[in-house]
Amino acid sequence: MNYENERQVAIEAVRKACMLCSRVRATLVSEETIAKRDKSPVTVADFGAQAVVISALLAAFPDAPVVGEEDAADLRAPGGREIREKVVRHVRLIEPGMSEDEILSAIDHGKYAGGPRGRHWTLDPIDGTKGFLRGEQYAVALALIEDGQVVLGVLGCPNLPVDPADPAGPQGCLFVAGRGTGTQMQALGTPDIRPVRVTSVADPVDASFCESVESGHSAHDDAARIAQLLGVTAPPCRMDSQCKYAAVARGQASIYLRLPTRADYQEKIWDHAAGCIIVQEAGGQVSDIHGRPLDFSLGRTLRDNKGVIATNRLLHDTVIGAAQKVSGTFLA
Repeated sequence: MNYENERQVAIEAVRKACMLCSRVRATLVSEETIAKRDKSPVTVADFGAQAVVISALLAAFPDAPVVGEEDAADLRAPGGREIREKVVRHVRLIEPGMSEDEILSAIDHGKYAGGPRGRHWTLDPIDGTKGFLRGEQYAVALALIEDGQVVLGVLGCPNLPVDPADPAGPQGCLFVAGRGTGTQMQALGTPDIRPVRVTSVADPVDASFCESVESGHSAHDDAARIAQLLGVTAPPCRMDSQCKYAAVARGQASIYLRLPTRADYQEKIWDHAAGCIIVQEAGGQVSDIHGRPLDFSLGRTLRDNKGVIATNRLLHDTVIGAAQKVSGTFLA
């Protein structure tokens, strides 16, 4: 099936959301942060980016189901007025015609439960909120899932260097991948787009890997032991968000490890859907630590998967073997 219309709508929606996030980040102050129940910070940009993306999707595809990370309950609450007003102000800089009710309704449209049939979008308006707050790596991640399979992914990375060999150079990249069409990258704000591919590294000794900055998101000690088993000597590249998938897709790293930190944790589909297809279409492979493909057909979480491993494909079986030796506690 041709997803060209969906692709163009998704690219433009993510581009606008990245613009909003960059503007919010430039003016962010501490009171613009509120705490989720899980204590991870939610910012004006989270809500604003979700409103911008979902409103764009609904304009093109009315009533399109969306699995989003946020809802507007905190904004509607009596104590949410200050944050709500800031969200509305920033969204209107991107979409001047939206009313407050339309903005809140767009945010709340992300409550779809997901599942194995039909099509729905999944959105992480800011993946890597702590990286966003630090002025480091974060991503706007949007994917289209059809009958449980990811068929399109768009990943906006506003702080990712365009050239990984020049980290002080221009920043801001957008990655897009469709099933069977490969992965392309462009610098944000430019029309030039080019294909990207994973590395051709076949010996793990020559590989580099990336992992989460936050030790609560991935077991750093286990990753170090896996690197030792593989003979990897390069220090890990730690960055927040699905930018790690982008790093593997464009050959900046050969391995991405997200290892379980507890047996009962369930990964969220919005944290992996876009990144997964971006790596796969660039020639890589993505699975859990058992080697099983990520299952996006089960609702809002990857409840039948444990951890995530993304590689350039050539190293995948070797990395899986090492991961299983180290992460045996979480293999049940």
